[in-house]
Amino acid sequence: MNIHEHQAKAVLKEFGVPVPRGFAAFTVDEAVKGAEALGGPVWVVKAQIHAGGRGKGGGVKVVKSIDAVREEATRMLGMTLVTHQTGPAGRLVRRLYVEEGAAIARELYLSLLVDRVTSRVSVVASTEGGMDIEEVAAHTPEKIMAFSIDPATGVFPHHARTLAASLGLTGAAAKQIQTLLPSLYKAFVERDMEMLEINPLIVTADDQLRVLDAKISFDSNALYRQPEMRELRDMTEEDEKEIEASKYDLSYITLDGEIGCMVNGAGLAMATMDIIKLYGAEPANFLDVGGGASKEKVTAAFKIITSDPAVKGILVNIFGGIMRCDIIAEGVVAAVKEVGLKVPLVVRLEGTNVALGKQIINESGLNVIAANDLSDAAEKIVKAVRAGN
Repeated sequence: MNIHEHQAKAVLKEFGVPVPRGFAAFTVDEAVKGAEALGGPVWVVKAQIHAGGRGKGGGVKVVKSIDAVREEATRMLGMTLVTHQTGPAGRLVRRLYVEEGAAIARELYLSLLVDRVTSRVSVVASTEGGMDIEEVAAHTPEKIMAFSIDPATGVFPHHARTLAASLGLTGAAAKQIQTLLPSLYKAFVERDMEMLEINPLIVTADDQLRVLDAKISFDSNALYRQPEMRELRDMTEEDEKEIEASKYDLSYITLDGEIGCMVNGAGLAMATMDIIKLYGAEPANFLDVGGGASKEKVTAAFKIITSDPAVKGILVNIFGGIMRCDIIAEGVVAAVKEVGLKVPLVVRLEGTNVALGKQIINESGLNVIAANDLSDAAEKIVKAVRAGN
């Protein structure tokens, strides 16, 4: 689960992390009042969306008067902000963050994330703050350093010294990193974060560290023990289909292709998407109905797939282990009868109760294309979609 910048900074502030003063605003008047409370003489008006690259898209502006704050707030609220992370459709700006200006001497990059290989929290840092870290990694990888923190011991002073040396910090800033890193680590662990990215972490003209921008994502599997963080969720920033899927405990992610997939098991889902691409098409989603799905759950999954206007064909690929093929078949039949079927549907069933599952499909009267194996299924759905186009 992601949150907005102003929410991320509020969370970090609870742990003593130095952040600039600022106010969230949902209206132009709230933005102006926030700027007046900050007192100037420089303000930064920031569009709040769950995507990076806001500045390049016109979503971050430095201004030097209250009238300019009003002008930028009027321009940004309600605009569709397009960045390299939103895609061409962009995101509607519904809230702003008005923040005090900062005298920036240097811009640095710092992030904490879960390293699933070592089962530790990794610290990643670079002197190239303010840039996309992917660009830095691609062109100047030597400017990125990383180290892991042992969960049994937590942060030691030598971690902060290593970080300070890598970022070229001296004086007050080097001293401040000794308290900043432990505070960030504490926030990361206690709030069940999955990723904490600060870009940029700035050194001010008076040699102080400030978190100028922050992005936080939480481990969704741990939200049950983070009720306060769960309240920060902004549904308007999430895909409606993914929100609907979460109600039924379905693992669903929208993709950019044209073939909808309903599969049981994450590994099989990945293999299904791969083979669709092998045959020259693109998957429209990742959808894992899980090992113990009910008829109602399968029906909901099918409805979610068909609600996507980009879907030109559907591939149901089920290997019945814990999940029985007849349950999948009943769910597909129920969903098709309820919402109709306007695109080609290929069904491949194998495993527990496969004969009964195929019988249910065959006797349903539906226009379903049967497949013998995964390769056959992918080939048939791609062929059917291309014939329809």
